[in-house]
Amino acid sequence: MTTQKLSGEVAFVTGGGRGLGQAIAEALANEGAAVAVAARSEGEINTVAADLEASGARAIAIACDVTDAASINAAFTRAEQALGPVTILVNNAGVQGPLGPVGSIDAADWWSAQTVHVLGALLCMTRALPAMQATGHGRIINIASQAGTFVAPNASAYAVAKASLIRLTEHVDAEQRGSAIRAFAIQPGTILTEMSNRTLASPNAREHAAPLVALLESVTPEASAQARKKLQMLAVDLASGRFDALSGRYLDVDWDLPALLAEQMQSA
Repeated sequence: MTTQKLSGEVAFVTGGGRGLGQAIAEALANEGAAVAVAARSEGEINTVAADLEASGARAIAIACDVTDAASINAAFTRAEQALGPVTILVNNAGVQGPLGPVGSIDAADWWSAQTVHVLGALLCMTRALPAMQATGHGRIINIASQAGTFVAPNASAYAVAKASLIRLTEHVDAEQRGSAIRAFAIQPGTILTEMSNRTLASPNAREHAAPLVALLESVTPEASAQARKKLQMLAVDLASGRFDALSGRYLDVDWDLPALLAEQMQSA
């Protein structure tokens, strides 16, 4: 039995048709939130939304392109009409981007990764924030990566995009400090997804990103399932307001957040 911590909330989850986005959509719905499952892959999001509805949740599948402002505006309008004002935004849509040293990789492919991770999140926040301000509260969860916190040779497209997303989250939080809107950038853990499976199958990844391949090869299905559950728990905790005092920070799913919260409250 769930606690329905998110009853009355409306979530908009990008990249919600599979992987991390699907896991988060399921967790939010299980706690009572209505969920708009958004992505370009209509078949996948239709399946996820149907499964959520079958479990008793209110859900809708919305096909959209996060890099296109008109598409995002239409998607949010549809979500609002079907479910109500969006109060939880999860920016999860992402791509691996080209692997290899700058100078040999295609610059357009490199920039495309920035548009998905950074422009996509920016467009969604641009559309969500005014409505959240009108509603009186809102929480934004940006799916970052540990790769955004250090130099990752041959993976600059992904690492730079995630580093930019972390810093963008900090700016949004600072700008919204006088409101009841909170923003977080999170490291979701190592979970086996379609993207990671493509990486494991890629000769290019084995040539240019051997440490990443080795990490993914070390993850067992059991460990991946446990990491998925931890991500789901963190998503619910952030969406429910449990860790609002940590807003604006980069948070790792493996950190002891209750201890971090206690430390933050003591120093406040």
